[in-house]
Amino acid sequence: MPAISSNKPYRVGRSKTGLGLFATKPIKKGARIIRYFGPLLDSRKKDDDAIENKYLFELNDRWTIDGSVRKNVARYINHACRPNAESDVKPRKRKVFIRAIKNIEPGEEINYDYGTDYFKAYLKPIGCKCEACERKRKKKRAEARAERLRLKEKAERKARRKAEKLGKRGAGNTAGNGAKARRKPNGAAKGANGGLANGHDRASA
Repeated sequence: MPAISSNKPYRVGRSKTGLGLFATKPIKKGARIIRYFGPLLDSRKKDDDAIENKYLFELNDRWTIDGSVRKNVARYINHACRPNAESDVKPRKRKVFIRAIKNIEPGEEINYDYGTDYFKAYLKPIGCKCEACERKRKKKRAEARAERLRLKEKAERKARRKAEKLGKRGAGNTAGNGAKARRKPNGAAKGANGGLANGHDRASA
């Protein structure tokens, strides 16, 4: 890690994505925090235009800062979709400064939005790890779990209703069979009595 003067309001430390830049003193909104610097690359020069790394900061169509040098402490600032700082680009001076857009307290990680092109090229394929995106993913996971639980409970209620319906139908069939069984002896007795009566009638006749 590069040596940083104790007078500076930041330090390099461990973050969720590796290394990051953290405030060591209160930083007020609007304050210039650090300069993003490195060799200037001219896109008109073939060798310069061929350089490719994750720390290139484009100033305009011609000039780009190669921030991969270790002395460029600003390269440790991570991306955030809801940042507390922003890049202040000075194309004519060919300089870039990072300044606070919120009050930043000691211990907070300093971050800024890298822009759409960088996001699509480097962050989207692996998933953004910034706090806002982590919260969004956590919320989606919680919603998915809640939906799975809702569907499970719905299926269980449906299964219970079906079981209850089958149980009632089975009880009804049992009761009906019992009634039929009781009626058969009565019918036989009536038949027998009727037969005897008819027999007496015939005998009397």
